[in-house]
Amino acid sequence: MALIEIENLCKSYVMGEIELEVLKHINLNIEANEFVSIVGPSGSGKSTLMNILGCLDTPTQGKYRLDGIDVGSMHGRKLAELRNRKIGFVFQSFNLLPRLTALENVELPMVYRGAQSREQREKAVSALEMVGLGDRLHHRPAELSGGQQQRVAIARAIVGEPAIILADEPTGNLDSASGKEVMELLQRLNRDGATLIVITHDLEIAQKAERQIFIRDGVMTEARKEMTT
Repeated sequence: MALIEIENLCKSYVMGEIELEVLKHINLNIEANEFVSIVGPSGSGKSTLMNILGCLDTPTQGKYRLDGIDVGSMHGRKLAELRNRKIGFVFQSFNLLPRLTALENVELPMVYRGAQSREQREKAVSALEMVGLGDRLHHRPAELSGGQQQRVAIARAIVGEPAIILADEPTGNLDSASGKEVMELLQRLNRDGATLIVITHDLEIAQKAERQIFIRDGVMTEARKEMTT
């Protein structure tokens, strides 16, 4: 059984009298520990697919099973609990709370899980040390570079040891050197066992993955990367 199983998935939105079909009969399996990129231009449907994969939205039609759980039948609090337990998010805009320190930002997923304060602190410190920011625990986002802010976001994504890291344009707001460092960090986390899904329009980033999933006009095609020795 694959970690992610998508079968005949469709997503539509009703706009007045018009029904807009954004995703059209998507079929996709992603195994545990894979690194997959989802590529497509603006308006292709890749962001909608990301929202469904991340349990931020549900399909109009078809099946989505995450680690054997039928996501399409879940709503509200149960869907949020599954998302918090299984998925860590990394966003292009970092999505850090500006008034909180790096440590406090990373603790947030553990707070939502109801973890004890000592466990929260220990896991958050460990996650920040893992991404090379053990000396920036008490800095606020404005006191960090863009690359450092994205590292905080990655620490927040991994603090709860999720099965999946879902990264949406993770290098989009970074210079080339910082972007390279962030991708190397994400690839290292993948090698250490996390399933990595990167949504991007950058073919150079996409080609680092084991598989590239291309979305255009809501239709999916797939290319497997040739592995070299």
